[in-house]
Amino acid sequence: MLVFAHRGASGHEPENTLRAIKHALTAEVDGIEIDLHEIDGKIVVIHDRWLHRTTTGKGQLSDHKFEHLRSLDAGKGETIPTINEVFELVAGQCIVNIELKGVKDIELLFSHLIYAQQKCNFTATQLLISSYNHRLLKVINEQQPQYPIGALTACYPLDYALFAERLNAYSVHLDVDFISEHFVKDAHTRGLKVFVYTVDEIADIDAMKTLGVDGIFSNYPTESKSHIAHQNSHKQ
Repeated sequence: MLVFAHRGASGHEPENTLRAIKHALTAEVDGIEIDLHEIDGKIVVIHDRWLHRTTTGKGQLSDHKFEHLRSLDAGKGETIPTINEVFELVAGQCIVNIELKGVKDIELLFSHLIYAQQKCNFTATQLLISSYNHRLLKVINEQQPQYPIGALTACYPLDYALFAERLNAYSVHLDVDFISEHFVKDAHTRGLKVFVYTVDEIADIDAMKTLGVDGIFSNYPTESKSHIAHQNSHKQ
């Protein structure tokens, strides 16, 4: 079962910062999940449309210029990183799950993905693009099918994972509150990976392993990796 650091190691360091990503890399995670917004023709790594929860700024992200956003403290003196700074730091050491929050210019996105491959030692398959915007995922898959896509949902669909299969997705990303044995079996029958968010509690990690999910998103990836390794060693 893979472990993705949710917004970096966000349980220990400010979320979506280079500091949180460095912490995740020391845990030798299988993947790092980040959130993207587009501002002034640049792509920045931040989760919310509003600034006040994770930075010293106020107001909506879209109301500010890139230079102002970069002047804000995103926690422990960290700045809001750009997507290229994340790629340069990770340098192909693991998967990067890129969740599209506020990105509309997919050509701009593609230019950064090319940078990751040409300059930062990534393969296309290490760049997993996910979103709740399934129409956007469909366009991305039609234009650049080499990049795996992850279809996000926070509900329990009537047709289980059919929506993700229709998108030609690589994976389906499901809220831990809505996961079930039936859903996992259905997704696997359709050839989809099942990744579950956000899984931090030991009992939840064990439950996900029992269900046979392929990966979890954790705010505490060091602890999650350690627990899974400990469980695996006991079974050998």
